[in-house]
Amino acid sequence: MAEPLKNFFDERLVRRIAASIQAAWPDFPARSFIAEARAGLDDKELKARGHHIAAALGRALPDDFERAVDILLRSLATPASRDEGAMSSFFYLPHLTFVAERGLDHFEASMRAQHALTQVFTAEFSIRPFLLRDPVRTLARLRTWATDPSTHVRRLVSEGTRPRLPWAERLPAFIEDPTPVLELLELLKDDPEAYVRNSVANNLNDIAKDHPDRVVALCRRWMEGAGPGRTWIVQHALRWLVKRGHPGALALFGASAAPEIVLECASVTPPKVSLGEEARFSCELVSRARSAQKLVVDAVIHYPGATGKSRPKVFKLRKIELLPSGRERIEGRVKLVDLTTRRHYPGEHRIELRINGVDFSLGQFLAIASRGGETSPSARAKPEDRGNKAASPRRSRT
Repeated sequence: MAEPLKNFFDERLVRRIAASIQAAWPDFPARSFIAEARAGLDDKELKARGHHIAAALGRALPDDFERAVDILLRSLATPASRDEGAMSSFFYLPHLTFVAERGLDHFEASMRAQHALTQVFTAEFSIRPFLLRDPVRTLARLRTWATDPSTHVRRLVSEGTRPRLPWAERLPAFIEDPTPVLELLELLKDDPEAYVRNSVANNLNDIAKDHPDRVVALCRRWMEGAGPGRTWIVQHALRWLVKRGHPGALALFGASAAPEIVLECASVTPPKVSLGEEARFSCELVSRARSAQKLVVDAVIHYPGATGKSRPKVFKLRKIELLPSGRERIEGRVKLVDLTTRRHYPGEHRIELRINGVDFSLGQFLAIASRGGETSPSARAKPEDRGNKAASPRRSRT
């Protein structure tokens, strides 16, 4: 099992931070910082560790915030701050947490810090307190950054303003009225970098949960004269609406809200599956239409929860064009392997195909406890530790 991310924030990391800052500011009280930052660290979860180290940083750096920022930014170039493996960028989480917690009364210094730090980690979390406290000035700065030479800074403009950014504080004003965010996304819709375009799509997908018709209208306008990059944004931005059969979203893909099909040879096997194993499903889609149909096919798995109450989860499968009287075989699988983002429970699992928003029943299987009543070891992982999402039907992602 992968090492929990929280364990990256250990005494060794604290010592590296101390060494990097002391190299930039010889008067840094490294010994007291290390003692404070490591005290009780092992008892905390991921976010709490970042806040704990940031608090120790705040006590060790000068009270003058602008001077403290200068020291932190100089430390970026010191040897101890350089890359050390796949999770190396998380080294700067305490730095950005310090800015978010101590810099609200120091706008310019905080913006300068986040502009620099987002290029080595990400300021998508630390920018949010400024959007809540001082939205006018922060949005104005983000408009400037939308044309910044740095891909990471441009991506921050979109990612930091996502109303429902996972793992982050929500932005209620933008949930209520996304106009300021949409104005920023207009500046980024043709960004040359896929990294930025992916963030734009995810932001629109967030907004679609509260303003579906507005996002569909915007995407319809964006599709006029759209190149491959903007077309991809629209397709990805509408994924939540397509899964739920929104007629306007389906229409943008040329799909009808009333597919003329029947399911034949539907199968779910085996009828009983032990937790930790997998079930497979298949069927044939048969057209009953007189013309070709564009179909968006998803799988809906109804998982029983801890209390037995069903909780449906939608997985993307395929987009197909079914000719008149045509047939298309659909296959998939449901893995019952516990990961940090989902735990599986015994009980009946119903499977449906959602085709252009219309649900067709495929069948069900019964999940039973594995031998000894244990599920996979990852089921006991802390929910705060990030991990890969649970396995989905074939050719799909959650």
